[in-house]
Amino acid sequence: MDQTSAPKTRLIEADCWVFDLDNTLYPSSSDLFPQVDKRMTRFIADFLDLNIQEAGELRRAYYLEYGTTLSGLMALHDMRPEAFLDFVHDVDLGVVTPDPLLDQALSRIPGRKVIFTNGPTNYAERILARLSIGHHFEDIYDIIGAQYIPKPKPEPYDALVRRCKLTPSRTVMVEDLTRNLAPAAHLGMTTVWVRPERLRDQDDPVPAHIDHVVDDLPQWLGALTAE
Repeated sequence: MDQTSAPKTRLIEADCWVFDLDNTLYPSSSDLFPQVDKRMTRFIADFLDLNIQEAGELRRAYYLEYGTTLSGLMALHDMRPEAFLDFVHDVDLGVVTPDPLLDQALSRIPGRKVIFTNGPTNYAERILARLSIGHHFEDIYDIIGAQYIPKPKPEPYDALVRRCKLTPSRTVMVEDLTRNLAPAAHLGMTTVWVRPERLRDQDDPVPAHIDHVVDDLPQWLGALTAE
């Protein structure tokens, strides 16, 4: 595992880079995803006639058990996903601003680049537009394309490999959730964990399936091709 900015040759020579979206391409300190969480809770409260506390507890329980809150609602309450996805991703993106350092770093890294997200494509496109980096990505593989099967279940990873014609041993996956990197590592991908700020001062051991731990993604990516 590499916890420094020193690159591995394998990373530079990767054919494809697979990036998560939320709290990965923008900092977790942006506090964008808490907006999504609040809207999930509000939707659950209205959909199941619960108070906010009950809905919040259910949201967290479904996320832990099913990978996403959406999956739990679909499995246990026969909920159609379209209205949920539209409602919970109707958030204020003003906290996300253009990232010229990330833009520059992505432009210098050789290889194809794709987005792999548990959110919908239209939301991903809005985030990428706010960051001014959408032109770097050839594809967005979203929760709808994955037939609503979320990370970290193995099925969407296998489907991503087929869809994008990936060679896992020459693919890098970048994520903020360690559990979502385990299936990628199992396939033979190089794994990069963008560590959330709240975890940076903790001494918990890093899972063995993590190859690189990164605290500042634009800086780390830039170092890979620094002259």
